[in-house]
Amino acid sequence: MGNLGAWSIKIVQSFLLLGQIIVHVLFRRRIHWRNTKEQMSAVGVESVMITLVTASFVGGVFTIQVAREFINFGAQQAIGGILAIALCRELAPVLTAVIIAGRVGSAFAAEIGTMQVTEQIDALYMLRTDPIDYLATPRLLACVLMLPILTILGLLTGMTGGMLISQAIYDIPYSMFLNSVKNFLQTWDLIAAVLKSCVFGALIAVIGTNWGLTTTGGAKGVGESTTTAVVTALLAIFISNFFLSWLFFNGASSTIVR
Repeated sequence: MGNLGAWSIKIVQSFLLLGQIIVHVLFRRRIHWRNTKEQMSAVGVESVMITLVTASFVGGVFTIQVAREFINFGAQQAIGGILAIALCRELAPVLTAVIIAGRVGSAFAAEIGTMQVTEQIDALYMLRTDPIDYLATPRLLACVLMLPILTILGLLTGMTGGMLISQAIYDIPYSMFLNSVKNFLQTWDLIAAVLKSCVFGALIAVIGTNWGLTTTGGAKGVGESTTTAVVTALLAIFISNFFLSWLFFNGASSTIVR
């Protein structure tokens, strides 16, 4: 019960940290651009390859799973559109966020946690440097800016993988596949994918940073913070995805212009 209580406190601290970052960015205009560029490289450029490889295989696997059933029902002309909707609404944003949570969120917690237990955070205060401006804000901006780009790249790669599998295995022409995508996919689906990825990016950055800043207990504490940060980020992604999907595509769909 104590662990649950400590975990709940850190969740609240994460929201407070997010609020502090927003205040610092909007009202104090304190942004370390050099750190932000470095984090954008770590989040975006260094994660492109694993994102594209994952998306291409996911698109291919999804096509294999649904194509035969659709062909049996004589609906092979809808395969491309169904893949596009699945990737755009769920698979691309969620899987990209999971990859970034495991690769980057863990690095945030480990790096900042190590700084915390070695008293480097205290040294920042002595140098009159706010850790929120120097450490938290660049990571949040990097994740919010780069995750949508990775998601769109993953979407395009997944569609390419699905299209190649459709042609190679099921003899579905590229033109039929692309026409299906054009008929099924709507602009709002792409907007929703970008909005989801922005939210996921913010969650990953805030959770990883907060767990690092609140690390105690030396090297063992760093390991525990890293593990818990990744698990918490994954939970946050899946839970927020449910509510975002409900908001975008079901409960509030009548109030959103599609």
